[in-house]
Amino acid sequence: MSDPVVADTRRLNSRPQDLNDAYGPPSNFLEIDVYDPQINGLGRSRYTTYEVRMKTNLPIFKLKESCVRRRYSDFEWLKNELERDSKIVVPPLPGKALKRQLPFRADDGLFDEAFIEQRRSGLEQFINRIAGHPLAQNERCLHMFLQEESIDRNYIPGKIGSRCHTWSLIG
Repeated sequence: MSDPVVADTRRLNSRPQDLNDAYGPPSNFLEIDVYDPQINGLGRSRYTTYEVRMKTNLPIFKLKESCVRRRYSDFEWLKNELERDSKIVVPPLPGKALKRQLPFRADDGLFDEAFIEQRRSGLEQFINRIAGHPLAQNERCLHMFLQEESIDRNYIPGKIGSRCHTWSLIG
């Protein structure tokens, strides 16, 4: 006859938490803010840009702090690149607001302060959901979007850290 198995319910020995543990920087963090919307251009060439500020200590990012200006179409580009080249489910962007582009509106349409704030908030949620995904953090397009002053739309898609070998023929 065998003895019944009893679960061990003793507590693990852990060291007491000190002030540095409680109030120090977290071991891994990624903070992204979308703020300071600015309207650029005149007439039908007007558009809004947003400042995208990132702070992190994650080793995958080459810069620990960055600040770039992006417009809605840049967020669309990132979404399309991730949908095409990665295996993650990409969250939706805030709506395109086609009705706000109609002429003869009583408000400022796309440049109405309340609309700009609503879009800014939606873009911030979008980029934080994307950047928080471990698989998306390996994508070159995300790094370019967050850390490079301008987006090279002719870049070669791929993962961060992967090597591209170029072979040349010597005649």
